[in-house]
Amino acid sequence: MAFESLTDKLQNVFKNLRSKGRLTEADVKAALKEVKMALLEADVNFKVVKQFVKSVEERAIGSDVMNGLNPGQMVIKIVNEEMVSLMGSETTELELQPGKATTVIMMCGLQGAGKTTAAAKIAGKLVLKGKKPLLVACDIYRPAAIEQLRINAEKQQVDFFSMGVNHKPVDIVKASLEHASKNNNNIVIIDTAGRLHIDEDMMAELQEIKANADVHQTLLVVDAMTGQDAVNVAKEFDEKVGVTGVILSKMDGDTRGGAALSVKAVTGKPILFVSTGEKLTDIEQFYPDRMANRILGMGDVLTLIDKVAEANLDMDAGKEKEMAARLKKGRFDFEDYLESMSQMKKLGGLSSILGMMPGMGIKASDIESAVDDKQLARMEAIVLSMTPAERKDPKLLNPSRKHRIAKGAGVDIAVVNRFIKQFEQSQKMMKQLPGMMGGFGGKKGKFKLPF
Repeated sequence: MAFESLTDKLQNVFKNLRSKGRLTEADVKAALKEVKMALLEADVNFKVVKQFVKSVEERAIGSDVMNGLNPGQMVIKIVNEEMVSLMGSETTELELQPGKATTVIMMCGLQGAGKTTAAAKIAGKLVLKGKKPLLVACDIYRPAAIEQLRINAEKQQVDFFSMGVNHKPVDIVKASLEHASKNNNNIVIIDTAGRLHIDEDMMAELQEIKANADVHQTLLVVDAMTGQDAVNVAKEFDEKVGVTGVILSKMDGDTRGGAALSVKAVTGKPILFVSTGEKLTDIEQFYPDRMANRILGMGDVLTLIDKVAEANLDMDAGKEKEMAARLKKGRFDFEDYLESMSQMKKLGGLSSILGMMPGMGIKASDIESAVDDKQLARMEAIVLSMTPAERKDPKLLNPSRKHRIAKGAGVDIAVVNRFIKQFEQSQKMMKQLPGMMGGFGGKKGKFKLPF
């Protein structure tokens, strides 16, 4: 997952700071030197790193911090605040035209950055806000891109417009705007063509579209896995076409995270969204403060709450209360296990949930390597091969019953034994999370974690 290596390095630095009762100027400088190296290794722009470390040092080496009751914690707080400032301080919303006016959004970026998928993801989010978007296929050089957009439009249940590959993109855009006007589409999202690298033809095509259509938002999709190249691409697109916002794709990949920490500082353009997976629902609003908390290993409970709300995971109040009581007493059975696994899938999986929980100390990669989709399917098959009584009372699972379950699930008896052992371990983990069964306050109401 993104930032995992950077988070580990920073947490080690902070652990050393917390262990010191009193900090000297030398302690702060030594810690910031390690922070600097960690940021550079994460492919953060070196100018950005230099300014970041300088700002932290100026604030940290002061009498208020050095003589405070908890100087190590104060330095960490300063690092967090400066990191939030680096990424934009405040969340930037996608600006839409007021009233019934049509908003035209042009997507741009290099080929392979995830532009076509991002267009469909944004369309899906706008539908949830009561909008009626129209996805427009303007990548006339790749018929597969047109088909991909059409399929994604169907999945997101949004309108789609295409004129094939025999018309100029600017003519397709003009026709799509007429179509939108006739069909009451108040959002038009234009999926433009990408190239393997920036060239004059691509820029000229984008400039022509903007010259002939009233484009309100120009969103650049950059591949977070390309690190500093993503920042350079953003800078060049902004200079030649004019970018209003950035979408970081593939943030779920093995990326060092440098682009997220550099793009706003280098280009001045805000990050609007981050794409966190391949599913069309895997896109999040970018919150600088939440991202900083994730990077520093402080968790991101607010995003988890939002995901719970979007997935409509609210349980019946009576059932939820009963489940909470059982968990507190350690009575977590296989029926509960099936329910929690189903809800975890909707939230992006166990690794995604634990990655947002503060202080868990569990690496996302460790969870992902231990539990894959096939393994989850086997677990489900094992539980479904149990009788209702066995699911309610795991103590009934003697050797003969386990052999019957293994045969029913089509797995070896060793797999069943291993799964039951893992279940017992999860029971222990659930006992450690009784406080998580409480509600969280939020703008959308009160939500519960699906455990």
